[in-house]
Amino acid sequence: MSMDDHAPGPLRVLVFGGALRIGSVNARLASLVARLVTEHGAIADLATMREFAMPPYDGDAEAAEGVPRGALALRDRLERADAFVISSPEYNASVPGVLKNAIDWVSRIRPQPFGTKHGLLVSASPSMMGANRGLWSLRVPLEHLGTRVYPDMFSLPRAYEAFTEDGRLTDSGLQQRLSQTVGAFLRLAEADAHYVCLRRRWYEFLGDSTQAPVIQRAEG
Repeated sequence: MSMDDHAPGPLRVLVFGGALRIGSVNARLASLVARLVTEHGAIADLATMREFAMPPYDGDAEAAEGVPRGALALRDRLERADAFVISSPEYNASVPGVLKNAIDWVSRIRPQPFGTKHGLLVSASPSMMGANRGLWSLRVPLEHLGTRVYPDMFSLPRAYEAFTEDGRLTDSGLQQRLSQTVGAFLRLAEADAHYVCLRRRWYEFLGDSTQAPVIQRAEG
């Protein structure tokens, strides 16, 4: 048996835009990120929010009918991925309601999938801010659920004039920075997925613990 028989497979990354509108610039940015994921040697699973349709979260509806199919579909796609990328617009300086609603529904499933994933946040906007304020808001629920949100984020300003006909960015410097950000994120996610010596568990509450031997060594 050769050493290659034990070689880990390529990283699988779920990429989706956080807006419902078909012509959203964040859907275009998600498509570009998916292309970059592939160029860096990983497998991109490109999705849209329309694939995860679900009603506003309602505890009574959950008790009576269970979790909606759209939330279960998003959970399934997250579970099949090693990491995820969200390209999110900014609504009133915050996270879009449809995206926050999806996170809230999926968080009700046990085990909820966000706590085992690495996440990268990007955004596009016609404004000069590039929807950056919305990404800071989006970090809060994801980090609360245990996602290892990548420190660097990418925001694309003046997005309606930012794409070439083939879907890349007209600004070569921004294109390079986005590619570098995606590549660095994938290397971190791959290390966590394939190399046990780098694995760690994030605790939400004091007193949480795990029996993982690597963590025991680190905490000993």
